[in-house]
Amino acid sequence: MLFQLRQFLTVLLLSTLLFVSSCATKAPSRFDQAQQESTQRGASAVVSESATGGQFNRFFPPSSDGYERVYSQEKKGFAEAKLKQDGKEVAVMAISDVLNNPSAMTKFKSSSQKIDGYPSVEQGKTGTAVLVGKRFQVKVLSRDPSFTQSDRQAWLEKFNLDGLAKLN
Repeated sequence: MLFQLRQFLTVLLLSTLLFVSSCATKAPSRFDQAQQESTQRGASAVVSESATGGQFNRFFPPSSDGYERVYSQEKKGFAEAKLKQDGKEVAVMAISDVLNNPSAMTKFKSSSQKIDGYPSVEQGKTGTAVLVGKRFQVKVLSRDPSFTQSDRQAWLEKFNLDGLAKLN
């Protein structure tokens, strides 16, 4: 009889615990809140008019002068290639469609520098970018201290910027 009472109380206690814990409301995480705010604004990570990443590949400079170009990422509105020298990554080159991030264009408004006629800006100590056709940001980021600002500018000049402008 005592064993049956213990068994009954154990089942009752476990059932109550399960019922109480399943009915408890969980506080929303910071990610849930950000998701809710984003969807309320109607924000979309990538706009439908964005060019596909594969369309950008033909505008990247080819491997040359001991440097190897290795495509590393491609998605709608973005393409990226690593620049390697002797097997070591020295820079990353990227093309992105600013339709997905219109605020990216603001940094070019006050630019006095140009590369092949397109506005250019320095981004920190390791990045150089140009705005092509008021639509595409082309960027080279140093990954090694030996890859300097002048190297970044030289590689930006190797892109087919005029061809990219026609993609607009």
